[in-house]
Amino acid sequence: MPPLTPLADLADLADPAELADRPRAAEAPLVVVALCAAWCGTCRDFRPAFERIAGARPGIVFAWADIEDDAELVGDIDVANFPTLAVIRGGVVLHFGVTLPHEAVVARLIDALSGAPLRPAPDVPDEVRALAAQLSR
Repeated sequence: MPPLTPLADLADLADPAELADRPRAAEAPLVVVALCAAWCGTCRDFRPAFERIAGARPGIVFAWADIEDDAELVGDIDVANFPTLAVIRGGVVLHFGVTLPHEAVVARLIDALSGAPLRPAPDVPDEVRALAAQLSR
């Protein structure tokens, strides 16, 4: 699998025939979605670092979502600044927020969340919860 999975392909990660055997949320793979925009210079500069982080963590699913090109999937998520990350496991949003576009900072965040207990992030907008649910069907 390439380091970044297109957002539209995330729903296809699980075989529908295996839905009855889906792992519990705590055992589901971590999914990291970078919400960015093609016109954003910071996003363009950050993407290679995000790809390196993804390439170094093959057990985690990474997706790059353009808030305009992927609007049908992203919906009305309000992105205050770029990049914004949504980290999801089994339909539970573990993190949602603007993240410094520094490779080491993002890598530490993802590593910490990958080993953390399943605790929903506080104050997650409904639109982000809907995306998490959609990606975990």
